[in-house]
Amino acid sequence: MLPPVLVRRLVLAPAIVILAVLALTTLPVVVLVAAALSTVLPGRWRALRVTWMALLYLGLEAVGLIVLFVLWVASGFGWKIRSPRFQLAHYAIVRWFLQILFWECQRVLHVRVAVEGPPPTTYDGKPLLILSRHAGPGDSFLVVHALVNWYAREPRIVLKDTLQWDPAIDVLLNRLPNRFIRPEPGRSGPLVERQVGELSRNLDENDAFVIFPEGGNFTEHRRKRAIERLRRKGLIDEAQRAEQLRHVMAPKPGGVLAALTNAENADVVFVAHTGVEHMTTVLDVWRELPMDRVIEMRWWCVPADEVPEDSDARIDWLFQWWTTIDDWINERQATARQGG
Repeated sequence: MLPPVLVRRLVLAPAIVILAVLALTTLPVVVLVAAALSTVLPGRWRALRVTWMALLYLGLEAVGLIVLFVLWVASGFGWKIRSPRFQLAHYAIVRWFLQILFWECQRVLHVRVAVEGPPPTTYDGKPLLILSRHAGPGDSFLVVHALVNWYAREPRIVLKDTLQWDPAIDVLLNRLPNRFIRPEPGRSGPLVERQVGELSRNLDENDAFVIFPEGGNFTEHRRKRAIERLRRKGLIDEAQRAEQLRHVMAPKPGGVLAALTNAENADVVFVAHTGVEHMTTVLDVWRELPMDRVIEMRWWCVPADEVPEDSDARIDWLFQWWTTIDDWINERQATARQGG
């Protein structure tokens, strides 16, 4: 159960700042302990790397919360917090936060990103709908980082409400045009579609609305469960198509259709990526550190006038693109296994 807003603002947020101060004052001891553990634990300085990333994130959270509080006061204690001037300031914080995290993931975790295909800058001056696969830790972070820091976009996104346990995410993203929802199996579909429809209206030339049509991180168990759910609903053709997908789950078209309906002038960008999908738990991530890997991304840009107009045609079009994404992932993974 998520705590009320006042508890999150008056208890969780200050607790992060206090924790960051305590971490800073005990930094030499923490580093020495982590270094000592690294000599007995498997991996190359694994404990030290994890400790540094945790301290970095904690520090960024604390600094971000202080800056957000200053902006709240400067806006007239929230009076003008949603004005264009303050919205730009909040997007600047998003860019700063994600850029530093990305730099340190490259430096400390040995992660590199290789991008294929025409980037979203191909469609500068037009709003974008970003339809991305969802797999592994941090892929949403990577997609949003690419949009704000590489392509100068202002993303909008629907997120799970549990992310509001993170005070900086809670405060920052609630001040920007995003929506937090509470997924309820069998009942949250109409809510998500309504939220997507609301958020995808009135996109301007530098906006990007981000959707993960699979509805959650890919795992083999979830893939099979999604196929069984389609069969129970009597959607046999859709279930058979979903069975042919090896590396992605069948897309849920409701949110995509709502976005396409409410943002008719937006070009569509499909995003595939591969490199971290087998890391689905904290233990998986721990075993892989340092990662020493390349995360490969592929962007496909579809002009708005090439998107089908009929709902059934749009669903078929979406499944075809998801098959393309699945095939691309299969090819990239086969190449990686062959050492190329």
